[in-house]
Amino acid sequence: MMDFEHEVIFCIVNEGFSEVVMEAARRAGARGGTVLRARGTANVEAEKVFGISVSPQKEIVMILVPAEIRNDILHSLYSTCGLDTPGHGIAFALPVDAVVGIKNWKPAPAPAEAGEEAQSEEEKNR
Repeated sequence: MMDFEHEVIFCIVNEGFSEVVMEAARRAGARGGTVLRARGTANVEAEKVFGISVSPQKEIVMILVPAEIRNDILHSLYSTCGLDTPGHGIAFALPVDAVVGIKNWKPAPAPAEAGEEAQSEEEKNR
């Protein structure tokens, strides 16, 4: 199994609950997210199975996070805006194999070039 450095969390909630999602995610270590407007298509049978009424207007919050905090964020989302809350939210995570454009996230150190010895931080700062 391949380990991924980042994951994207999708949280789908009723319209108007994206700020609740982001507050819960930030408490668990997320820095920010992107909100998409959407329309749900659940049928009457799904409403019966889950015992909820489905609002057609939805918000999808996408949150890119380091893989090591994924579970903390998912648990925070579940307790704050899960199916048993007014937001009637569900959340899931998917692995991300490459990321560009993120500032202030410390990248992995580059490997030393062939034939060159890696310098210590102390030597680099002289």
